[in-house]
Amino acid sequence: MGADKVKLTVCGEEKFYDKGTPYAVIAEEFQKNYQDDIVLASVNRRVRELHKTVKKDGEVSFITTKDSIGRKAYRRSVTLLMQKALYHLLGKEKSAVRVLHCISQAYYCELPQYGAPDQKLLSDLKEEMMRMAQERLPIYKECIATDEAVKLFGKYGMTEKECLFRYRRNSRVNIYSLDGYKDYFYGYMTMHTGYLKYFDIQPYHNGFAILFPNHHTKEVAPFTPSAKYFDTLAQSREWGRTMGIHTVGALNNAIVSGRMREIIMVQEALMEQRIGQIAEQIAASSDVRFVMIAGPSSSGKTTFAHRLSIQLRSMGLKPHTFSLDDYYLELDQTPKDENGRYDFECLEALDVALFNRDMSALLEGKAVGMPTFNFQKRKREYRGREFRLGEGELLVIEGIHGLNPKLSHTLPEESKFKIFISALTQINIDEHNYLPTKDGRLLRRIVRDARTRNTTAKQTIAMWDLVRRGEENYIFPYQDKADVMFNSAFIYELAVLKLYAEPLLFQIDESAAEYGEAKRLLKFLDYFLPVPNEEIAGNSILREFIGGSVFSV
Repeated sequence: MGADKVKLTVCGEEKFYDKGTPYAVIAEEFQKNYQDDIVLASVNRRVRELHKTVKKDGEVSFITTKDSIGRKAYRRSVTLLMQKALYHLLGKEKSAVRVLHCISQAYYCELPQYGAPDQKLLSDLKEEMMRMAQERLPIYKECIATDEAVKLFGKYGMTEKECLFRYRRNSRVNIYSLDGYKDYFYGYMTMHTGYLKYFDIQPYHNGFAILFPNHHTKEVAPFTPSAKYFDTLAQSREWGRTMGIHTVGALNNAIVSGRMREIIMVQEALMEQRIGQIAEQIAASSDVRFVMIAGPSSSGKTTFAHRLSIQLRSMGLKPHTFSLDDYYLELDQTPKDENGRYDFECLEALDVALFNRDMSALLEGKAVGMPTFNFQKRKREYRGREFRLGEGELLVIEGIHGLNPKLSHTLPEESKFKIFISALTQINIDEHNYLPTKDGRLLRRIVRDARTRNTTAKQTIAMWDLVRRGEENYIFPYQDKADVMFNSAFIYELAVLKLYAEPLLFQIDESAAEYGEAKRLLKFLDYFLPVPNEEIAGNSILREFIGGSVFSV
Protein backbone atom coordinates (compact mmCIF):
# COMPACT_ATOMS: atom_id res chain seq x y z
CA MET A 1 0.00 0.00 0.00
CA GLY A 2 1.36 3.42 -0.94
CA ALA A 3 2.09 6.20 1.53
CA ASP A 4 -0.83 8.15 0.09
CA LYS A 5 -3.32 5.45 1.14
CA VAL A 6 -4.93 4.85 4.54
CA LYS A 7 -6.75 1.82 5.91
CA LEU A 8 -10.13 2.45 7.52
CA THR A 9 -12.52 0.06 9.19
CA VAL A 10 -15.86 1.53 8.17
CA CYS A 11 -18.96 0.04 9.78
CA GLY A 12 -16.96 -3.16 10.37
CA GLU A 13 -15.68 -3.32 6.77
CA GLU A 14 -11.99 -2.86 5.93
CA LYS A 15 -11.43 -0.29 3.15
CA PHE A 16 -8.56 1.70 1.64
CA TYR A 17 -8.88 5.39 0.74
CA ASP A 18 -6.63 8.12 -0.57
CA LYS A 19 -5.38 10.54 2.06
CA GLY A 20 -7.43 13.71 1.86
CA THR A 21 -10.70 11.94 1.00
CA PRO A 22 -13.56 13.88 2.64
CA TYR A 23 -15.65 11.86 5.07
CA ALA A 24 -18.66 13.07 3.06
CA VAL A 25 -17.52 10.85 0.17
CA ILE A 26 -17.29 7.81 2.43
CA ALA A 27 -20.64 8.68 4.04
CA GLU A 28 -22.30 8.70 0.63
CA GLU A 29 -20.88 5.23 -0.03
CA PHE A 30 -22.25 3.85 3.26
CA GLN A 31 -25.54 5.77 3.46
CA LYS A 32 -27.31 2.59 2.27
CA ASN A 33 -26.36 0.98 5.62
CA TYR A 34 -28.33 3.63 7.53
CA GLN A 35 -32.05 4.27 7.57
CA ASP A 36 -31.60 7.91 8.59
CA ASP A 37 -29.55 10.66 6.96
CA ILE A 38 -25.84 10.74 7.86
CA VAL A 39 -24.73 14.20 9.03
CA LEU A 40 -21.48 13.58 10.96
CA ALA A 41 -18.69 11.01 11.22
CA SER A 42 -17.23 9.28 14.27
CA VAL A 43 -13.50 8.72 13.70
CA ASN A 44 -11.76 6.72 16.40
CA ARG A 45 -14.65 7.78 18.70
CA ARG A 46 -14.11 11.47 17.90
CA VAL A 47 -16.91 13.37 16.18
CA ARG A 48 -15.90 14.90 12.87
CA GLU A 49 -17.83 17.08 10.45
CA LEU A 50 -18.16 15.61 6.98
CA HIS A 51 -16.00 18.22 5.26
CA LYS A 52 -13.02 16.91 7.26
CA THR A 53 -10.66 14.59 5.37
CA VAL A 54 -8.98 11.25 6.00
CA LYS A 55 -5.48 11.62 7.41
CA LYS A 56 -4.52 8.27 8.99
CA ASP A 57 -5.67 4.72 9.62
CA GLY A 58 -8.59 4.30 11.93
CA GLU A 59 -12.13 3.18 12.66
CA VAL A 60 -15.07 5.09 11.20
CA SER A 61 -18.80 4.98 11.81
CA PHE A 62 -21.44 7.56 11.08
CA ILE A 63 -23.83 9.74 13.06
CA THR A 64 -27.32 10.28 11.70
CA THR A 65 -30.20 12.60 12.52
CA LYS A 66 -31.55 9.78 14.70
CA ASP A 67 -28.62 10.20 17.09
CA SER A 68 -28.69 12.96 19.70
CA ILE A 69 -25.48 14.58 18.40
CA GLY A 70 -26.70 14.42 14.81
CA ARG A 71 -30.13 15.79 15.71
CA LYS A 72 -28.54 18.78 17.45
CA ALA A 73 -26.24 19.45 14.50
CA TYR A 74 -29.25 19.37 12.17
CA ARG A 75 -31.19 21.86 14.31
CA ARG A 76 -28.23 24.24 14.62
CA SER A 77 -27.79 24.20 10.87
CA VAL A 78 -31.49 24.93 10.27
CA THR A 79 -31.15 27.84 12.73
CA LEU A 80 -28.28 29.31 10.69
CA LEU A 81 -30.37 28.81 7.55
CA MET A 82 -33.24 30.70 9.20
CA GLN A 83 -30.95 33.58 10.21
CA LYS A 84 -29.59 33.96 6.70
CA ALA A 85 -33.09 33.80 5.17
CA LEU A 86 -34.31 36.55 7.54
CA TYR A 87 -31.30 38.63 6.56
CA HIS A 88 -32.35 38.29 2.92
CA LEU A 89 -35.96 39.22 3.69
CA LEU A 90 -35.58 42.00 6.27
CA GLY A 91 -32.06 43.35 5.91
CA LYS A 92 -29.51 43.92 8.65
CA GLU A 93 -31.55 46.34 10.79
CA LYS A 94 -34.70 44.24 11.33
CA SER A 95 -33.49 40.66 10.90
CA ALA A 96 -31.96 40.28 14.37
CA VAL A 97 -33.54 37.14 15.86
CA ARG A 98 -33.41 35.59 19.32
CA VAL A 99 -33.66 31.81 19.78
CA LEU A 100 -35.20 31.65 23.25
CA HIS A 101 -36.51 28.18 24.12
CA CYS A 102 -36.89 24.61 22.96
CA ILE A 103 -40.57 23.64 23.26
CA SER A 104 -42.36 20.62 21.77
CA GLN A 105 -39.50 19.69 19.40
CA ALA A 106 -39.36 23.29 18.15
CA TYR A 107 -37.30 26.42 18.78
CA TYR A 108 -39.28 29.46 19.87
CA CYS A 109 -37.86 32.65 18.33
CA GLU A 110 -38.63 36.35 18.48
CA LEU A 111 -37.72 39.34 16.29
CA PRO A 112 -36.98 42.22 18.72
CA GLN A 113 -36.53 44.89 16.03
CA TYR A 114 -39.40 43.75 13.85
CA GLY A 115 -42.07 42.71 16.34
CA ALA A 116 -44.63 39.93 16.05
CA PRO A 117 -44.35 38.44 12.52
CA ASP A 118 -47.43 38.10 10.33
CA GLN A 119 -48.29 35.00 8.32
CA LYS A 120 -46.91 36.47 5.09
CA LEU A 121 -43.45 36.99 6.57
CA LEU A 122 -43.41 33.46 7.98
CA SER A 123 -44.54 31.99 4.64
CA ASP A 124 -41.83 33.97 2.87
CA LEU A 125 -39.30 32.83 5.46
CA LYS A 126 -40.10 29.16 4.94
CA GLU A 127 -40.02 29.57 1.16
CA GLU A 128 -36.62 31.30 1.27
CA MET A 129 -35.21 28.63 3.59
CA MET A 130 -36.42 25.87 1.28
CA ARG A 131 -34.90 27.63 -1.73
CA MET A 132 -31.52 27.88 0.01
CA ALA A 133 -31.73 24.26 1.15
CA GLN A 134 -32.31 23.07 -2.41
CA GLU A 135 -29.23 24.99 -3.58
CA ARG A 136 -27.02 22.88 -1.27
CA LEU A 137 -25.08 25.95 -0.17
CA PRO A 138 -21.88 25.03 1.71
CA ILE A 139 -21.59 25.80 5.43
CA TYR A 140 -17.98 26.79 5.95
CA LYS A 141 -16.06 26.51 9.19
CA GLU A 142 -13.06 28.68 10.03
CA CYS A 143 -10.97 29.09 13.15
CA ILE A 144 -10.21 32.72 14.03
CA ALA A 145 -8.62 34.56 16.96
CA THR A 146 -11.04 35.21 19.83
CA ASP A 147 -10.25 38.96 19.72
CA GLU A 148 -11.15 38.97 16.04
CA ALA A 149 -14.41 37.14 16.82
CA VAL A 150 -15.35 39.79 19.41
CA LYS A 151 -14.87 42.53 16.79
CA LEU A 152 -16.85 40.53 14.23
CA PHE A 153 -19.83 40.07 16.54
CA GLY A 154 -19.72 43.76 17.45
CA LYS A 155 -19.88 44.63 13.75
CA TYR A 156 -22.90 42.34 13.27
CA GLY A 157 -24.64 43.80 16.31
CA MET A 158 -24.51 40.46 18.15
CA THR A 159 -23.77 42.12 21.47
CA GLU A 160 -24.47 39.00 23.54
CA LYS A 161 -21.84 36.98 21.66
CA GLU A 162 -19.47 39.93 21.92
CA CYS A 163 -19.92 39.90 25.70
CA LEU A 164 -19.67 36.09 25.91
CA PHE A 165 -16.28 35.93 24.18
CA ARG A 166 -14.74 38.64 26.32
CA TYR A 167 -14.51 35.91 28.96
CA ARG A 168 -13.27 33.22 26.58
CA ARG A 169 -9.98 31.74 27.75
CA ASN A 170 -9.22 29.94 24.48
CA SER A 171 -7.26 32.08 22.07
CA ARG A 172 -9.21 30.85 19.03
CA VAL A 173 -12.83 30.13 18.19
CA ASN A 174 -14.69 28.32 15.38
CA ILE A 175 -16.97 30.46 13.23
CA TYR A 176 -19.49 29.14 10.69
CA SER A 177 -20.53 31.00 7.54
CA LEU A 178 -23.37 30.50 5.10
CA ASP A 179 -23.35 32.53 1.89
CA GLY A 180 -21.22 35.20 3.58
CA TYR A 181 -23.30 35.34 6.78
CA LYS A 182 -21.12 34.47 9.81
CA ASP A 183 -22.04 33.28 13.30
CA TYR A 184 -20.87 31.13 16.19
CA PHE A 185 -22.67 27.95 17.26
CA TYR A 186 -22.18 25.74 20.28
CA GLY A 187 -21.55 22.41 18.52
CA TYR A 188 -21.20 20.73 15.15
CA MET A 189 -22.96 21.65 11.88
CA THR A 190 -23.93 19.91 8.66
CA MET A 191 -21.68 20.26 5.61
CA HIS A 192 -24.20 22.12 3.44
CA THR A 193 -27.84 23.19 3.34
CA GLY A 194 -28.87 20.20 1.22
CA TYR A 195 -29.17 18.13 4.41
CA LEU A 196 -31.84 20.50 5.76
CA LYS A 197 -34.97 19.06 4.14
CA TYR A 198 -37.42 18.74 7.00
CA PHE A 199 -38.65 21.78 8.95
CA ASP A 200 -41.64 24.05 9.25
CA ILE A 201 -42.40 27.57 10.50
CA GLN A 202 -45.46 28.45 12.59
CA PRO A 203 -46.55 31.59 14.44
CA TYR A 204 -46.53 31.31 18.22
CA HIS A 205 -47.14 33.99 20.88
CA ASN A 206 -45.14 37.11 19.93
CA GLY A 207 -42.77 35.23 17.66
CA PHE A 208 -42.59 31.99 15.75
CA ALA A 209 -41.55 28.38 16.12
CA ILE A 210 -39.14 26.43 13.91
CA LEU A 211 -40.44 22.86 13.90
CA PHE A 212 -38.08 19.90 13.56
CA PRO A 213 -38.33 16.11 13.23
CA ASN A 214 -37.92 14.02 16.35
CA HIS A 215 -37.80 10.20 16.38
CA HIS A 216 -39.18 10.01 12.83
CA THR A 217 -36.33 11.89 11.24
CA LYS A 218 -37.90 12.50 7.84
CA GLU A 219 -41.10 14.16 8.97
CA VAL A 220 -41.68 17.24 11.08
CA ALA A 221 -42.95 16.40 14.58
CA PRO A 222 -46.38 17.78 15.54
CA PHE A 223 -46.23 21.12 17.37
CA THR A 224 -48.13 20.60 20.63
CA PRO A 225 -46.76 23.22 23.01
CA SER A 226 -47.80 23.33 26.65
CA ALA A 227 -49.26 26.72 27.54
CA LYS A 228 -48.36 26.20 31.21
CA TYR A 229 -44.80 25.25 30.30
CA PHE A 230 -44.39 28.31 28.07
CA ASP A 231 -45.84 30.62 30.72
CA THR A 232 -43.41 29.20 33.30
CA LEU A 233 -40.51 29.86 30.93
CA ALA A 234 -41.78 33.39 30.30
CA GLN A 235 -41.99 34.02 34.04
CA SER A 236 -38.44 32.76 34.46
CA ARG A 237 -37.24 35.11 31.71
CA GLU A 238 -38.89 37.95 33.63
CA TRP A 239 -36.91 36.92 36.72
CA GLY A 240 -33.78 37.19 34.59
CA ARG A 241 -34.76 40.67 33.44
CA THR A 242 -35.41 41.66 37.06
CA MET A 243 -31.78 40.85 37.83
CA GLY A 244 -30.39 42.14 34.54
CA ILE A 245 -29.17 38.68 33.52
CA HIS A 246 -30.46 36.86 30.45
CA THR A 247 -27.28 35.42 28.92
CA VAL A 248 -24.07 33.78 30.13
CA GLY A 249 -22.08 36.89 29.23
CA ALA A 250 -24.37 39.05 31.41
CA LEU A 251 -23.97 36.55 34.26
CA ASN A 252 -20.19 36.74 33.94
CA ASN A 253 -20.44 40.55 34.03
CA ALA A 254 -22.42 40.27 37.28
CA ILE A 255 -19.83 37.92 38.78
CA VAL A 256 -16.86 40.20 38.05
CA SER A 257 -18.75 43.27 39.30
CA GLY A 258 -19.34 41.62 42.72
CA ARG A 259 -23.13 41.38 42.48
CA MET A 260 -23.52 37.67 43.24
CA ARG A 261 -24.51 37.97 46.92
CA GLU A 262 -27.42 40.23 45.99
CA ILE A 263 -28.44 38.07 43.03
CA ILE A 264 -28.40 34.86 45.09
CA MET A 265 -30.53 36.44 47.82
CA VAL A 266 -32.99 37.95 45.34
CA GLN A 267 -33.54 34.71 43.45
CA GLU A 268 -33.96 32.70 46.65
CA ALA A 269 -36.51 35.30 47.79
CA LEU A 270 -38.38 35.03 44.49
CA MET A 271 -38.37 31.24 44.76
CA GLU A 272 -39.64 31.31 48.34
CA GLN A 273 -42.35 33.74 47.30
CA ARG A 274 -43.48 31.36 44.57
CA ILE A 275 -43.51 28.37 46.98
CA GLY A 276 -45.60 30.46 49.36
CA GLN A 277 -48.11 31.24 46.59
CA ILE A 278 -48.46 27.53 45.82
CA ALA A 279 -48.97 26.78 49.53
CA GLU A 280 -51.73 29.41 49.64
CA GLN A 281 -53.50 27.72 46.72
CA ILE A 282 -53.37 24.38 48.53
CA ALA A 283 -54.53 25.84 51.84
CA ALA A 284 -57.48 27.55 50.12
CA SER A 285 -59.03 24.15 49.29
CA SER A 286 -60.30 22.13 52.24
CA ASP A 287 -60.72 19.07 49.97
CA VAL A 288 -57.00 18.65 49.18
CA ARG A 289 -55.41 15.78 51.13
CA PHE A 290 -52.69 14.71 48.66
CA VAL A 291 -50.10 17.05 47.15
CA MET A 292 -48.55 15.19 44.21
CA ILE A 293 -45.14 16.47 43.08
CA ALA A 294 -43.64 15.12 39.85
CA GLY A 295 -40.80 16.12 37.59
CA PRO A 296 -37.79 14.82 35.69
CA SER A 297 -34.51 13.69 37.23
CA SER A 298 -32.57 16.24 39.29
CA SER A 299 -35.37 18.78 39.48
CA GLY A 300 -35.02 19.17 43.24
CA LYS A 301 -38.29 17.45 44.12
CA THR A 302 -37.19 16.42 47.61
CA THR A 303 -36.03 19.86 48.77
CA PHE A 304 -39.07 21.48 47.17
CA ALA A 305 -41.36 19.07 49.08
CA HIS A 306 -39.66 20.03 52.37
CA ARG A 307 -39.87 23.77 51.68
CA LEU A 308 -43.50 23.53 50.58
CA SER A 309 -44.28 21.61 53.77
CA ILE A 310 -42.74 24.40 55.87
CA GLN A 311 -44.93 26.96 54.10
CA LEU A 312 -47.99 24.77 54.66
CA ARG A 313 -47.15 24.48 58.36
CA SER A 314 -46.94 28.27 58.60
CA MET A 315 -50.57 28.31 57.43
CA GLY A 316 -51.71 25.95 60.16
CA LEU A 317 -51.71 22.72 58.15
CA LYS A 318 -49.93 19.49 59.09
CA PRO A 319 -48.13 18.02 56.05
CA HIS A 320 -46.36 14.65 55.99
CA THR A 321 -43.81 14.02 53.22
CA PHE A 322 -42.87 10.74 51.59
CA SER A 323 -41.53 9.45 48.29
CA LEU A 324 -43.30 7.23 45.78
CA ASP A 325 -40.04 5.28 45.65
CA ASP A 326 -41.21 3.55 48.83
CA TYR A 327 -43.86 1.80 46.72
CA TYR A 328 -41.38 0.15 44.35
CA LEU A 329 -42.00 -3.52 43.65
CA GLU A 330 -39.33 -5.96 44.76
CA LEU A 331 -36.79 -6.98 42.17
CA ASP A 332 -38.38 -10.28 41.11
CA GLN A 333 -41.63 -8.43 40.30
CA THR A 334 -40.01 -5.52 38.44
CA PRO A 335 -40.82 -5.40 34.69
CA LYS A 336 -38.08 -5.44 32.05
CA ASP A 337 -37.70 -3.40 28.88
CA GLU A 338 -37.31 -4.68 25.34
CA ASN A 339 -33.58 -5.27 25.96
CA GLY A 340 -34.18 -7.40 29.04
CA ARG A 341 -33.06 -4.69 31.49
CA TYR A 342 -35.06 -3.89 34.62
CA ASP A 343 -37.25 -0.86 33.89
CA PHE A 344 -37.35 1.08 37.16
CA GLU A 345 -38.77 4.15 35.41
CA CYS A 346 -42.13 2.75 34.27
CA LEU A 347 -45.33 3.05 36.32
CA GLU A 348 -45.57 -0.76 36.48
CA ALA A 349 -42.38 -0.79 38.61
CA LEU A 350 -44.54 0.61 41.45
CA ASP A 351 -47.12 -1.30 43.48
CA VAL A 352 -49.99 0.85 42.23
CA ALA A 353 -52.66 -1.34 43.83
CA LEU A 354 -51.06 -1.07 47.28
CA PHE A 355 -50.61 2.68 46.90
CA ASN A 356 -54.31 3.15 46.11
CA ARG A 357 -55.39 0.89 48.98
CA ASP A 358 -53.23 2.81 51.45
CA MET A 359 -54.29 6.25 50.21
CA SER A 360 -57.98 5.30 50.16
CA ALA A 361 -57.70 4.01 53.71
CA LEU A 362 -56.12 7.29 54.79
CA LEU A 363 -58.99 9.20 53.18
CA GLU A 364 -61.38 7.13 55.26
CA GLY A 365 -59.56 8.26 58.41
CA LYS A 366 -57.83 4.94 59.05
CA ALA A 367 -54.27 4.55 60.36
CA VAL A 368 -51.93 3.11 57.73
CA GLY A 369 -48.48 1.60 58.20
CA MET A 370 -46.33 3.12 55.45
CA PRO A 371 -43.64 1.10 53.66
CA THR A 372 -39.98 2.05 53.29
CA PHE A 373 -38.07 0.67 50.31
CA ASN A 374 -34.61 -0.71 51.03
CA PHE A 375 -32.69 0.00 47.81
CA GLN A 376 -29.65 -2.04 48.82
CA LYS A 377 -31.75 -5.18 49.24
CA ARG A 378 -34.41 -4.14 46.69
CA LYS A 379 -36.98 -5.06 49.35
CA ARG A 380 -39.98 -3.28 50.84
CA GLU A 381 -39.79 -2.96 54.62
CA TYR A 382 -42.11 -1.73 57.37
CA ARG A 383 -40.31 0.17 60.12
CA GLY A 384 -43.20 1.37 62.27
CA ARG A 385 -43.95 4.52 60.24
CA GLU A 386 -47.69 5.14 60.55
CA PHE A 387 -49.87 7.93 59.12
CA ARG A 388 -53.43 9.00 59.86
CA LEU A 389 -55.03 11.98 58.14
CA GLY A 390 -56.65 14.04 60.87
CA GLU A 391 -58.03 17.57 60.67
CA GLY A 392 -55.69 19.81 58.65
CA GLU A 393 -53.34 16.95 57.77
CA LEU A 394 -52.26 16.09 54.25
CA LEU A 395 -49.60 14.09 52.42
CA VAL A 396 -46.90 15.69 50.28
CA ILE A 397 -45.90 12.94 47.85
CA GLU A 398 -42.98 13.27 45.44
CA GLY A 399 -42.11 10.91 42.59
CA ILE A 400 -41.83 10.80 38.84
CA HIS A 401 -45.34 9.34 38.34
CA GLY A 402 -47.18 11.78 40.58
CA LEU A 403 -49.15 13.35 37.69
CA ASN A 404 -50.07 10.10 35.96
CA PRO A 405 -53.82 9.58 36.57
CA LYS A 406 -53.29 5.79 36.58
CA LEU A 407 -51.18 6.07 39.73
CA SER A 408 -54.01 7.44 41.89
CA HIS A 409 -57.02 6.29 39.86
CA THR A 410 -59.16 5.44 42.93
CA LEU A 411 -58.69 8.82 44.62
CA PRO A 412 -61.19 11.65 44.06
CA GLU A 413 -59.76 14.39 41.82
CA GLU A 414 -60.66 17.11 44.33
CA SER A 415 -58.46 15.38 46.93
CA LYS A 416 -55.32 15.92 44.79
CA PHE A 417 -53.24 19.02 44.11
CA LYS A 418 -50.69 18.35 41.36
CA ILE A 419 -47.37 20.13 40.90
CA PHE A 420 -44.92 19.73 38.02
CA ILE A 421 -41.37 20.78 38.89
CA SER A 422 -38.39 21.05 36.56
CA ALA A 423 -35.13 22.99 36.32
CA LEU A 424 -35.94 25.27 33.38
CA THR A 425 -32.82 27.26 32.59
CA GLN A 426 -33.48 31.00 32.63
CA ILE A 427 -30.53 32.23 30.60
CA ASN A 428 -29.21 31.48 27.13
CA ILE A 429 -25.64 31.24 25.94
CA ASP A 430 -26.24 34.11 23.50
CA GLU A 431 -28.72 35.34 20.87
CA HIS A 432 -28.82 32.11 18.88
CA ASN A 433 -27.67 29.36 21.26
CA TYR A 434 -30.26 28.46 23.86
CA LEU A 435 -29.08 26.69 26.99
CA PRO A 436 -30.53 23.16 27.09
CA THR A 437 -32.45 22.46 30.28
CA LYS A 438 -31.40 18.82 30.28
CA ASP A 439 -27.70 19.77 30.35
CA GLY A 440 -28.24 21.61 33.61
CA ARG A 441 -30.06 18.62 35.08
CA LEU A 442 -27.35 16.22 33.92
CA LEU A 443 -24.68 18.32 35.64
CA ARG A 444 -26.80 18.43 38.80
CA ARG A 445 -27.06 14.65 38.73
CA ILE A 446 -23.35 14.09 38.06
CA VAL A 447 -22.46 16.22 41.08
CA ARG A 448 -25.11 14.75 43.40
CA ASP A 449 -24.54 11.10 42.47
CA ALA A 450 -20.78 11.40 42.94
CA ARG A 451 -21.36 12.82 46.43
CA THR A 452 -24.23 10.64 47.66
CA ARG A 453 -23.94 7.37 45.71
CA ASN A 454 -20.22 7.18 44.90
CA THR A 455 -21.20 7.08 41.22
CA THR A 456 -18.64 8.29 38.68
CA ALA A 457 -19.47 10.88 36.02
CA LYS A 458 -18.83 8.15 33.45
CA GLN A 459 -21.54 5.95 35.01
CA THR A 460 -24.03 8.82 35.25
CA ILE A 461 -23.50 9.81 31.62
CA ALA A 462 -23.80 6.16 30.52
CA MET A 463 -27.26 5.83 32.08
CA TRP A 464 -28.53 9.30 31.11
CA ASP A 465 -30.17 8.21 27.84
CA LEU A 466 -32.24 5.63 29.74
CA VAL A 467 -33.24 8.26 32.29
CA ARG A 468 -34.21 10.65 29.50
CA ARG A 469 -36.24 7.95 27.77
CA GLY A 470 -38.14 7.38 31.00
CA GLU A 471 -38.86 11.09 31.28
CA GLU A 472 -40.15 11.30 27.71
CA ASN A 473 -42.41 8.28 28.25
CA TYR A 474 -43.61 8.71 31.82
CA ILE A 475 -43.26 12.34 32.95
CA PHE A 476 -43.52 14.95 30.22
CA PRO A 477 -46.77 13.60 28.68
CA TYR A 478 -48.55 14.42 31.97
CA GLN A 479 -47.06 17.85 32.72
CA ASP A 480 -50.19 19.69 31.54
CA LYS A 481 -52.25 17.80 34.12
CA ALA A 482 -50.50 19.82 36.83
CA ASP A 483 -52.38 22.51 38.72
CA VAL A 484 -49.16 24.54 38.86
CA MET A 485 -45.63 24.38 37.47
CA PHE A 486 -42.54 25.32 39.44
CA ASN A 487 -39.13 26.19 38.03
CA SER A 488 -36.32 25.05 40.32
CA ALA A 489 -33.40 26.40 38.24
CA PHE A 490 -31.14 29.22 39.38
CA ILE A 491 -29.67 31.78 37.01
CA TYR A 492 -26.23 31.25 38.54
CA GLU A 493 -26.30 27.51 39.26
CA LEU A 494 -24.06 26.37 36.39
CA ALA A 495 -21.37 28.76 37.63
CA VAL A 496 -21.65 27.02 41.02
CA LEU A 497 -21.84 23.47 39.65
CA LYS A 498 -18.76 24.14 37.49
CA LEU A 499 -16.45 23.86 40.52
CA TYR A 500 -17.84 20.42 41.40
CA ALA A 501 -18.48 18.97 37.93
CA GLU A 502 -15.21 19.77 36.15
CA PRO A 503 -12.95 17.50 38.26
CA LEU A 504 -15.47 14.65 37.86
CA LEU A 505 -15.65 15.08 34.08
CA PHE A 506 -11.87 15.26 33.72
CA GLN A 507 -11.68 11.77 35.29
CA ILE A 508 -13.25 10.20 32.18
CA ASP A 509 -10.58 8.55 30.08
CA GLU A 510 -10.17 9.47 26.43
CA SER A 511 -10.82 5.86 25.41
CA ALA A 512 -14.25 5.74 27.12
CA ALA A 513 -17.45 5.88 25.10
CA GLU A 514 -18.60 8.72 27.40
CA TYR A 515 -15.52 10.86 26.69
CA GLY A 516 -17.19 12.83 23.88
CA GLU A 517 -20.09 13.88 26.11
CA ALA A 518 -17.70 14.76 28.94
CA LYS A 519 -15.66 16.90 26.55
CA ARG A 520 -18.82 18.67 25.36
CA LEU A 521 -19.90 19.42 28.93
CA LEU A 522 -16.43 20.72 29.84
CA LYS A 523 -16.51 23.04 26.85
CA PHE A 524 -19.97 24.14 27.93
CA LEU A 525 -18.82 24.90 31.49
CA ASP A 526 -15.88 26.86 30.11
CA TYR A 527 -18.32 29.66 29.21
CA PHE A 528 -18.99 30.32 32.91
CA LEU A 529 -16.89 32.10 35.49
CA PRO A 530 -17.04 30.16 38.79
CA VAL A 531 -19.18 31.17 41.77
CA PRO A 532 -18.28 29.78 45.25
CA ASN A 533 -21.05 28.28 47.37
CA GLU A 534 -20.63 30.26 50.61
CA GLU A 535 -23.61 32.54 49.97
CA ILE A 536 -26.02 29.70 49.15
CA ALA A 537 -28.50 29.06 51.96
CA GLY A 538 -28.76 25.68 53.66
CA ASN A 539 -32.40 25.27 52.55
CA SER A 540 -31.64 26.07 48.89
CA ILE A 541 -32.69 23.52 46.29
CA LEU A 542 -29.13 23.77 44.96
CA ARG A 543 -27.86 22.27 48.24
CA GLU A 544 -29.59 19.00 47.32
CA PHE A 545 -26.87 18.57 44.70
CA ILE A 546 -23.74 20.25 46.03
CA GLY A 547 -24.24 19.21 49.66
CA GLY A 548 -24.73 21.13 52.90
CA SER A 549 -28.54 21.00 52.92
CA VAL A 550 -30.42 21.45 56.18
CA PHE A 551 -32.85 18.79 54.94
CA SER A 552 -32.32 15.05 54.72
CA VAL A 553 -31.93 14.78 50.93
